[in-house]
Amino acid sequence: MNYLIIIGKNTTREEFWMRIPKHIGVIPDGNRRWAQDHGLTKEKGYDRGLDPGLQLFKLCEQYGIEELTFYGFTADNTKRPKFQRLAFTKACIDAVQMLSRENADLLVIGNYESPMFPKELFPFMERKRFGTGGVKVNFLVNYDWKWDIGSYFKGEEQKDLVDSIKSRDISRVDLIIRWGGRRRLSGFLPLQSVYSDFYIIDEFWPDFTEEQFKRALDWYQIQDITLGG
Repeated sequence: MNYLIIIGKNTTREEFWMRIPKHIGVIPDGNRRWAQDHGLTKEKGYDRGLDPGLQLFKLCEQYGIEELTFYGFTADNTKRPKFQRLAFTKACIDAVQMLSRENADLLVIGNYESPMFPKELFPFMERKRFGTGGVKVNFLVNYDWKWDIGSYFKGEEQKDLVDSIKSRDISRVDLIIRWGGRRRLSGFLPLQSVYSDFYIIDEFWPDFTEEQFKRALDWYQIQDITLGG
């Protein structure tokens, strides 16, 4: 369902946004289905997601969104055929390198010890500032939620759960947007997303438009944010 804000003749839509999420999570799904719909093999869809990622980053800059997390690929995704795995791995490398040319603070989170983690992204295992800095951008690459929170369950000493997880430098997610029409989180940051609002866009990620993103922010305006209270 689309949610539109009715505005006056001389008023912009953005003036009616009373709340802007501080942190948006993005699940950019539908690349393979997009490729098939366009007569291409499945792996050809991944690089078509690069430009949408840059467009979304620019919009977050424009609207003052402080943090943005992209779901690159999961450890489970690496079980797909090798030619697909190589394609989405390359797309993630290219996406991180592309945003390193912007004003951003970049971090890549994923199982670094696995051979499936691309060595090209080792320099981003700790957050790095590029340009003058700005939006905190996180990429989940070879991510596994069990790997993320597993340290908490090792040993017998009392631990703070949030401080013990691998993704502790990533803040609570206010709004998760998933492209491609699927109604699931797919293991996306289980602790940070516990109170997230979840918005579904039916269009595939390569068909990203600014209007889709604005509809998500329209919808966010009418949500009852209680954080469990």
